Amino acid sequence: MKRLKTIDWVDDGVVIIDQTRLPGELIYQRIDNVEAMFHAIRELRVRGAPAIGIAAAFGCYIAIADFPEQGSVDDLLTLLEKNGDYLADSRPTAVNLVWAVNRMKKRALELVPTAAVTGIKNKLLQEALAILDEDRRMGRAIGEHGAKLLANVSSILTHCNAGGLATAEYGTALAPVYVAAEQGKLFTVYADETRPLLQGARITAFELQQAGIPVILICDNMAATVMERGKVGAVIVGADRITANGDTANKIGTYGVALLAKAHNIPFYVAAPSSTFDLNLTTGRAIPIEERRAEEITCGFGKRTAPDGVAVFNPAFDVTPAELICAFVTEKGVIRPPFGRGIREVVGGGDRL
Repeated sequence: MKRLKTIDWVDDGVVIIDQTRLPGELIYQRIDNVEAMFHAIRELRVRGAPAIGIAAAFGCYIAIADFPEQGSVDDLLTLLEKNGDYLADSRPTAVNLVWAVNRMKKRALELVPTAAVTGIKNKLLQEALAILDEDRRMGRAIGEHGAKLLANVSSILTHCNAGGLATAEYGTALAPVYVAAEQGKLFTVYADETRPLLQGARITAFELQQAGIPVILICDNMAATVMERGKVGAVIVGADRITANGDTANKIGTYGVALLAKAHNIPFYVAAPSSTFDLNLTTGRAIPIEERRAEEITCGFGKRTAPDGVAVFNPAFDVTPAELICAFVTEKGVIRPPFGRGIREVVGGGDRL
């Protein structure tokens, strides 16, 4: 089964799949400066909460990679702080981004008492590589837990893209699909197109086809009909931020899908690594929601489809209330209600940022 590598460290540089070119072209882009990494994240060339966390970690290292060995450690830390904050501003909703940047900053501070500039730089590269490797292992673990949870299901519906192209390899929501395929079971996946940027049509359908997984593409407004006809056994989606009570931010439209699943008595699951939980926020009302350019709706993919000058509201994410979610699938296991206690027990307390 073929799984694409979204992001990797190759020959002292970061290589990403430019996801804005999918499905028409499979283009790999090399990134060797922090400004290019900022724009790759901001412009969705690399996307998905885990993947942009990895990208930001490598971006932090790239920002200080050429810092002179004879320079002062304090100046190195200042440079890391400045560029880490710069990268963290590229997209506000996904908590993995800030989590990865702060992890890199924290690692540098831990090294200050004993390491010189060269040692800190080397250790920061190792830390970014560790974040990459951890994500691969977490995706596999999420897949194993999710495959068991979905053992009696033959078809699922997913929204946006939470597959391998949103992470380092296995994905989150699609990880159970890939693990089940390795074990000889093929799910049928209904993929919402996911307006306005069509991540489901362009990316989820593409990667599932590449992997040989049966996939059926539907428009967003067809999900209710598909559910009503009994074609969906479960819904599973990814997440960009999950608060302490279980409220979950994910791609715009997820909330509507959760409401439809509830109305049709279909279980609705969220798959995410522990790094996506933000225990500093008690409810989803505190999650910052990114708003994007009007042109994504009025002139999507270069073709005008709305009157010039029309007012547009274009939030990139919405928040699904915890009461609509049946379970979270993490690398540490499945979390069931009551979520407040379950999240603390599985993910752990303390400061996530």
